[in-house]
Formats: sequence, C-alpha cells, structure tokens
Amino acid sequence: MSRARKASRVRVMTSIVGAGVLLWIVGTAAQRSNFVGGSPTQLDAKAIRTLRLQFPAGSRSNWHIHSHGQLLMVEQGRGRTQERGGPLREMGAGEPWYTKPGVEHWHGAAQDQEVVQLTIYEGEVKWLEPVSDEMYKAVPRD
Repeated sequence: MSRARKASRVRVMTSIVGAGVLLWIVGTAAQRSNFVGGSPTQLDAKAIRTLRLQFPAGSRSNWHIHSHGQLLMVEQGRGRTQERGGPLREMGAGEPWYTKPGVEHWHGAAQDQEVVQLTIYEGEVKWLEPVSDEMYKAVPRD
C-alpha cells in the first residue's frame, strides 16, 4: 500500500472518530440543556407501584390505608373518593388527588360513569371494610 493511500485512510478514520466525538459532545450538551441550575439525580424507584385501574360505573374499593400515601389521576370518566370523616369528592379527567400516608380512604367510579385511574404508591396497603351504599351515594362536595 502506498504512503499516500495510508495517509488518506488515516485522515478518513480521524474524520470519522472526530465526527463521533463531536456528536457525543453535542448530545451531552443537549441533555444538560433540559435543566437549569443543575441536573436532577434519578432515585431508586423499584418499590413504587403504578397501576391503571378501570372501575365500572357504580363500583368502588373498600376502605384502605397506604403506608406511604397514594397519588391518583383520573384519565377518563369520573371518579369518586373520600377520606374517613371527610367530604365525598368527584374528580374528572386530568384531576389528580393525593392521600397522605396512614389515611383511611376509598376511591372508585361515579354512579353513572366508569373511570380509568392511574394510581402510584409505595409500601403496604391495609384493606378494611366495604364502603356502604349510603356513604357511596352521598352528594359530593367539590
């Protein structure tokens, strides 16, 4: 192989490696630009449970308690929820609600409409007694 041909191959390889390094630098800079004031650190989320639950109209969970709280989001339909001793609430699509750790509560669908809920929680769930029809059918307060 001639000396000129070897030099040409070296230049091509150098260009390819240089382009790769440039793309890596640009990609890294682009990732950093998604945050201002520092980048967040991803924490361990192995113990977090996420579920999508579809409740038929008129259905609900039993009273229960989450050891670490629970975040719910209505994706479709109308849902109902209540904390023990608190007012009955109805929630529509796009509305989140959070129940603190150790708080007795229930959730489910509205009487006349199914609901799809996204639920996120960690830890244990302690299941309690069923929610009475009288309590479920009360007039919601928003």
